[in-house]
This record gives sequence, structure tokens and C-alpha cells, in this order.
Amino acid sequence: MNYYLSKTLVLVGLMGAGKTAIGSLIADRIGVEFIDSDEQIVQAANMSIPEIFERDGEDFFRLKETQVIGRLLDAAPHVLSTGGGAFLLDENKEMIAESGVSIWLDADFDTLWDRVKDKKTRPLLMIANPKEKFKELYETRNPEYAKAQFSVKALPSQNKEAMVERVIERLLTDPESGLTKVQGHA
Repeated sequence: MNYYLSKTLVLVGLMGAGKTAIGSLIADRIGVEFIDSDEQIVQAANMSIPEIFERDGEDFFRLKETQVIGRLLDAAPHVLSTGGGAFLLDENKEMIAESGVSIWLDADFDTLWDRVKDKKTRPLLMIANPKEKFKELYETRNPEYAKAQFSVKALPSQNKEAMVERVIERLLTDPESGLTKVQGHA
């Protein structure tokens, strides 16, 4: 199956939602580049996200994140994975709505917590009670993620390929998604 993508697909959601894993598989399937905005920030700063948070603070990180997302939205249509906090800023939501399509990978709390609880690369969870903080993030951020143009609910028992299929099928049902099937050459 061949696809045509006219807008960048921007994956949003809480840490652990699968934005990077699912995004890279979607990009492979539809034949476009996959870019992770966090990875772009890490490369530009030549330090890890926890190091950026520690040295420069979250506000500085968010400023750089907005700049990177803006630059990436100006590129050819691709699949873009964003950090968990990126879609919270109105400026980012507006840029994404103008130049791309936002897709919320919506997973339940227990699934997300199970995926992130042992990770040491999550600066917001490097505290005394990370599960309580994660619950707070889940409850405060989900209403913002719900503003995404598309939402695909992750089923607890589904594998990555099934989620990729569900995201692509959801996008193909709406011409506003920028994703269409095209006839291949014989």
C-alpha cells in the first residue's frame, strides 16, 4: 500500500504513550521520515534532557522545544514525536494546528505507569514519590491532550503493530488528516 502525506503528523501524549515507538513504525509504514523532537533537542544541546533540566531549568527546555518544533514543522511532511509537555503550550498547539495534524496516543494510567516507572530518563519523575507525580501529570495533562485533532485510544493488551494500524486507519477516515492512500504503479 502506498500513502501520500500532505501535513506532518505530530504525536502527542504523556510519557510512555508510545509516541516514539509508534511514530517510527507509522513513518516506516507510510514511507516518510520519523523525527523525535526530544532527540533533536538533545543533539543540539549536546546533553541529555535531565541534564538540560538540571542546568537550565524546565522553562529554558520548553523554549528550545518550541523552537525545534517550529523548525521541524517547516520541513517536508513527516511523523514527529513530541515530548509529553510540548502540547501543553498554546503556542505549540497553534503551530501544530497551522502546519500539521495532532494525534493523541491516549493510554490509561496503569499502562503508562507500567511503561515509565523504571525509566531513569524522565526528569519530572526523579523525585521522592514518582507515582504520585505521574498521577498528577496524567490528570492535569489529559484535558490538554484531548484538544488534539485526532485521538486514538491504546488498548491495554494490543501490540505496537495493532496500534499503528489503528492510528493509520483513523487518519484515513478523515481528509483533514493529510494522509491518503494512493494507487501503486503496476
